[in-house]
Amino acid sequence: MTPTQGELDIDDDDDEAMEAGTTDALDLLQADHDEVQQLFEDYESLLDDEAPEADREALARQICALLTVHATLEEELLYPAARDGLDSSRLVDAATIEHATARALINEIESMQASDALFDARVTVLGEYVRHHVEEEEEELLPQLAQAGVDMDELGAQLAARKEELMAEMGIEGA
Repeated sequence: MTPTQGELDIDDDDDEAMEAGTTDALDLLQADHDEVQQLFEDYESLLDDEAPEADREALARQICALLTVHATLEEELLYPAARDGLDSSRLVDAATIEHATARALINEIESMQASDALFDARVTVLGEYVRHHVEEEEEELLPQLAQAGVDMDELGAQLAARKEELMAEMGIEGA
């Protein structure tokens, strides 16, 4: 059964890395990306299996909660570091706009029930949108940031600490 928002848990590998203090920013962000990509795949499986609306809705809410935490991390910490560390803000500007669009879809999904028309379509489109965004970050923004001399261990520590705060604020287990 899919967990409800109060029962959400973050990836165990991410927990262990944060506890050991060894997660650099790239590792933490990659782990978040991988986790949400897997959840979108799980959602597609629920659609294929014609799973009950309650299961689809619970998973969609989990996806939205984790994306909200992740987007906040990037907006508060990653993007300012990228603006400071990179010569051009073009990638950060595009990522900021992509986040705004994703947040609009998240807000729509969160205001709906799985029985509502276009609920599943919105979750599917959000997944496609997030895949595109992740690809650009991982292939362009993050490598450039790492090459720019930004202290990725320090940034990772900041991301991990803020993630823990956000998860606790949202009542997501594993924080």
